[in-house]
Parts: sequence; C-alpha cells; structure tokens
Amino acid sequence: MSAADDVSELVEAWITLPDVGEVLTLDILKVRQLLRDGRLLAIRPDEGPLRVPAAFLTGDGEIVKSLAQVITLLRDNRYADEEAIRWLFTADDSLPGTPIQALIENRGTEVKRRAQASAF
Repeated sequence: MSAADDVSELVEAWITLPDVGEVLTLDILKVRQLLRDGRLLAIRPDEGPLRVPAAFLTGDGEIVKSLAQVITLLRDNRYADEEAIRWLFTADDSLPGTPIQALIENRGTEVKRRAQASAF
C-alpha cells in the first residue's frame, strides 16, 4: 500500500481543486497558490486529479481556522504533504480526537502545540 493509499483511507471525503475553488469562490490559479503557500494540502492518488480533504473547508466557504499555521509547523518539522495529512487525520488521545477535529472545534492552540512538538 502506498502512502497516498494509506492517507486516502484516513480521510472520509475529498474534494478536487476546481471544487475547492467553487467553495472558496476562487479561480483555479488562486487555489493552486493556496497549495504553494501552504494554506492547504493536497495529494494525487493513483495518478488522478489533486484532491484536498473536504474537512479543510468550513460550511461557510472558508479554510479551517489555524490550518495554515499547523501546516507550516509540520513542514518546518520536515513532514511531506501526505505525512501532514496523515498526522491531521490520525486520532490523538491527548486531544481527544484527531487534530483536524480539534481545529474545526476551534482548539487550534492545542493542535499547534502538538504540531510543534512532533518533529521526528
């Protein structure tokens, strides 16, 4: 099983880049810029289109608060995008729940603290 397959199983719902643009009311170039800037993460499973976890977006058409900061911390700790997504969607008993659930519930400080300490 590849790393992308492993991550694909952890994430319940995925959204393609054009659909991300629709939710955020941005054109595809701006969505790609969000990826380059580390405000969102995406993977390309099985040579298909890039996909973003749907949980990264709120029902109000926004990116989940503090997600970009957590992505920066994980990248500073040398996490690849797939590893960062895996970390965000893996249960952590100390939170409780997953880091992405905690971010959605506006518990970003706790998640950022764990991301900072997660260097390997």
